[in-house]
Amino acid sequence: MHILKLIIKNMLRHKLRTFLTVLGISIAISAFGLIRTVVTAWNAGVEATAADRLITRHSVSFIFPLPLSYRDKIAKVEGIESITYANWFSGVYIDKKQFFARLAVDAETFFDVYSELLITPEQLAAFKKERNSCIIGDQLVERYNLKIGDVMPIEGDIYPGRWEFVVRGIYKPRDKATDPSNMLVHWNYIDERMKKEMPGREGYVGWYISKIKNPNDAAVISEKIDQFFQNSSAETKTETERAFSQGFMASVSAIFTSMNIMSFVIIGIILLVLGNTMIMSARERIREYSVLRTLGFSNFHLVSLIGGESLLIAALGGATGIAFAFPMVSGFEAALPKGWFPIFYIEPITLILASSAAVLVGVLAAMFPIQRTLTTKIVDGLRQIG
Repeated sequence: MHILKLIIKNMLRHKLRTFLTVLGISIAISAFGLIRTVVTAWNAGVEATAADRLITRHSVSFIFPLPLSYRDKIAKVEGIESITYANWFSGVYIDKKQFFARLAVDAETFFDVYSELLITPEQLAAFKKERNSCIIGDQLVERYNLKIGDVMPIEGDIYPGRWEFVVRGIYKPRDKATDPSNMLVHWNYIDERMKKEMPGREGYVGWYISKIKNPNDAAVISEKIDQFFQNSSAETKTETERAFSQGFMASVSAIFTSMNIMSFVIIGIILLVLGNTMIMSARERIREYSVLRTLGFSNFHLVSLIGGESLLIAALGGATGIAFAFPMVSGFEAALPKGWFPIFYIEPITLILASSAAVLVGVLAAMFPIQRTLTTKIVDGLRQIG
């Protein structure tokens, strides 16, 4: 208890310096939490992928479509349990700032393959019956105050024209990694309008999704699928859903890799800030520590004084930084265009890393002052003038 009182008194001896150190640590921890949250939110799409799903796309680029006739050939490959397909619909809802995934899917098979999208049988049946109906995620319901029966008008870009979709179903994500902000419409409905309004564009889909029986057979099955379409007008590339998602985001992955590195560089900055404070404090108190040693204070007491002060400052800064991180993340999310990060929250691992970093920095920052204090002779310490 006496040691704790001394630690607090030492920490409050230079109130302004201590305050600025705590403030610097808290700002760095908050920045660390925000950057890590952005990185984890970006990687959430990859983490949500299933090991038993394969994606078959055009070998040249994802933007080139594939013939609908490929579906039956792919379904015959041994090891495939079920198959569905999807197409990027895009379009503008309200204005261009309102971003969320709008996909044209096969209503009969899509929810069999994507079992993590939870919807009632009644709503799914209603969706299948009505060609211009849609199913939306519960996040869109909350964001736009929608309900069953509402009409969502979309101004088409990839598929020109005005489209009006009736909300007939609302799905809920099975877990936090599942995107709760998709809009799913009938591919058949889109295809029928293309056949009438833009002949030549009908009969094509964006990509196929195959659910396989054994994830360990992914490479073999992928090779068999691609062999079917070798030397055709639309050769394919089949890969795991994880590889597909990583490739889809590869264009900006370098930015997020840099952000990930920067988040850990911030920890080094915290170490420099706190280390500088502790070195200055120890230098000023060398004479005092020497007096304490002459009075019978052991090395353990001195280590407790210096280390305790460093850890207490680091803990205060870390706790304050974590507390600030939550409103900072919320503000950042509010400032972003809607839909950029459907899953955006501070993960427990981020809090653990931030807390561990604060404690680690507190320990490391105290090591040099402790070493200097313990190795300085009492006579030399008494002569020291801080």
